[in-house]
Amino acid sequence: MLMLVAAFMIIPPLAFRRDPKFRDDYSLTFSPEGIHFRTVNIDSHLQWSIYSRALIDAHSYVLYYGSRQFTVIPKRVFQSTEQRQAFEELLAQHVSQIVRRGS
Repeated sequence: MLMLVAAFMIIPPLAFRRDPKFRDDYSLTFSPEGIHFRTVNIDSHLQWSIYSRALIDAHSYVLYYGSRQFTVIPKRVFQSTEQRQAFEELLAQHVSQIVRRGS
């Protein structure tokens, strides 16, 4: 149980604050095929199939792949409730395990 708490509640915020790549401005494009993620230093297309689980909290979506790897998507990137709902529908279609915490 303690490992789950750490995996979903403690590790993501700590890693987010310490990793400089999360401080860059970035562009995200979502589609049924996956997520196009672009920063000054990164340009990648991530398939939905790499994600095994997701955590949704009040401020972000954390999509996990592997044991300690994840993609953080701040909710502020969505310009409207409709965009957020469309993303959540894509997420529900492609990620089997979704945990909601204070969302």
